[in-house]
Amino acid sequence: MLTSKQRAYLRGLANKLDTILILGKGEITDNVIRQADTALTAREIIKGKVLENSSYSSREAAEILAEKCSADVVQVIGSKFVLYRENPDEPVIVLPKAKNK
Repeated sequence: MLTSKQRAYLRGLANKLDTILILGKGEITDNVIRQADTALTAREIIKGKVLENSSYSSREAAEILAEKCSADVVQVIGSKFVLYRENPDEPVIVLPKAKNK
C-alpha cells in the first residue's frame, strides 16, 4: 500500500515515461498480463493507455492489471494509467519513507 507522499513521488516520475502498454478492443488476455508483468519487473513503473474502442474504462483496466500483476495503481487520468510494483531482487526506484504512527 502506497502512502500519498509515495504516490505523489511516483506520479512525478511517471510524467517523463512513454506509454508502453496499450489496450484496445477485446479482453485483457494472458499475453497483455504477461507483458505488463515483465515490464513491471524490469522498470517497476509503467504507463498504460486504454483506447476508446476498448470495453474497459481506464480505471477498470488499471485495477484488473494491478490485481493480476500484484502491483499498485498510482494514477488514472483520462485514458492513461500508471502502475507500480517494487522489484524485490533489484529495486530501481527508492520511495520516500512512510511515517510511523
